[in-house]
Amino acid sequence: MAKQDLYELLGVAKGASLDDVKKAYRKLAMQHHPDKNPGDKAAETRFKDITQAYDVLKDEQKRAAYDRYGHAAFEHGSGGGGGFGFGGFADIFDEMFGDIMGGGARRGGGRGAARGQDLRYNMEITVEEAFHGKKAKITVPSSVSCDSCKGSGGKDGSAPKACPTCRGAGKVRSQQGFFTVERTCPMCQGAGQVISDPCPTCRGQGRTRKDKSLEVTIPPGVEEGTRIRLASEGEAGLAGAPPGDLYIFLALQPHRMFQRDGANLYMRMPVAMTTAALGGEVEVPSIDGSRVKVSIPKGCQHGHRFRLKGKGMTVLRSTARGDFFLEAAIEVPINLTDKQKKLLQDFEKDSDRKTYSPETQGFFDRVKEFLDELAK
Repeated sequence: MAKQDLYELLGVAKGASLDDVKKAYRKLAMQHHPDKNPGDKAAETRFKDITQAYDVLKDEQKRAAYDRYGHAAFEHGSGGGGGFGFGGFADIFDEMFGDIMGGGARRGGGRGAARGQDLRYNMEITVEEAFHGKKAKITVPSSVSCDSCKGSGGKDGSAPKACPTCRGAGKVRSQQGFFTVERTCPMCQGAGQVISDPCPTCRGQGRTRKDKSLEVTIPPGVEEGTRIRLASEGEAGLAGAPPGDLYIFLALQPHRMFQRDGANLYMRMPVAMTTAALGGEVEVPSIDGSRVKVSIPKGCQHGHRFRLKGKGMTVLRSTARGDFFLEAAIEVPINLTDKQKKLLQDFEKDSDRKTYSPETQGFFDRVKEFLDELAK
């Protein structure tokens, strides 16, 4: 009896792309799989036929041979005749579920004990420490390699044996319908080996609980949320596996004088009313510990901003510095004596509109215009 055309079996045209072939096979395989049609011999035969068709058409060389010679290309063992099995469906399974299973459920997995967990340590520093950098000693609760067995987990250097559950594979498989599910071996936790004579100190784990003291270097210019990684300073791995890493997350304490925004610093600078009117100098502290004199021009107004270039924070991994911005806060005197009150009253009597700032003059000009309009 003549064999059915492979393209017709999958319901695709001869020039169909590989994606179209895969889609057609996936649809038919789900429809005719024996698990979905128990006892149906016709469905079982159909499933076998479409799987064999897919095995040929998915392969460029086999497909080229079939297009040229037809079924004769695979007779007498010349191209992989009968017995295609369920290889095609396995490829579809890997394509559909490989990412979820961590790189392909049917492809096996790497053996070896689990790497140690990463640790997080939160550290709070001052703005001055962020500017200068610092060295700090910290103590981290952790797991370290067992001294008694040198991390092997075995007593007196006894060698581990292949896990009897997974036979050294580190993974076990189970059949769920027509899917094969692969998971980490519960007996050896993926190591593929078990300790027959465990170390009494660590009970076969190869690690013990212990506080670890470390010195950490905080570089100048770090910001809020900066993360510092200390490689291999996390928890020790099981049975001699590599340790994890330690991540230090930095937080900056609020400063009583400076506000930070990136590499720039900001501060409100109180200025006496007389200094603002007559001009003068105000001395302010800098983040580097020095003092800076700021020249106040005559008639300085409240909110005026001064910029001290290069007097801000250090920049991480750079010799540059940000800027220091000062905002003038003009202070009005309080608790005046009678003499001071009299002087201010005399000053008010002798003042005219030219004495006030341009903003004040403009305000009164707008008030006059507004009242004149209302009077019309």
